[in-house]
Amino acid sequence: MRVTADVLVALVAALHGYILVLEMFLWQRPPGRRLSGFDAEFARATATLAANQGLYNGFLAAGLVWGLVAGGTVGRPVQIFFLACVVVAGLYGAATANRRILVAQALPGALALGAVLLAG
Repeated sequence: MRVTADVLVALVAALHGYILVLEMFLWQRPPGRRLSGFDAEFARATATLAANQGLYNGFLAAGLVWGLVAGGTVGRPVQIFFLACVVVAGLYGAATANRRILVAQALPGALALGAVLLAG
């Protein structure tokens, strides 16, 4: 179960790394605009906000990688903390911005969190 948990944590970290790239660097380009559904003008107007969101997603990814690298009794609480942050952010985003965030962010985070907790 530990391997499954580590794989799920790594996938959530990769997802948040990808979101960082989309929101910080590709927001005004086709991949970022497909994600947001914004036209070029609105994407330009919201680019600074998106970059800020991307930075937060990068912190989530970094924390999860830290938890993986630290491993053991140090890494497990770090993973639990950052996965809980992912789930809360996903729930808040789904409630306030777009319901797709529930499936794209909160669900993977919850699955990884469950796996980490079960792996003990």
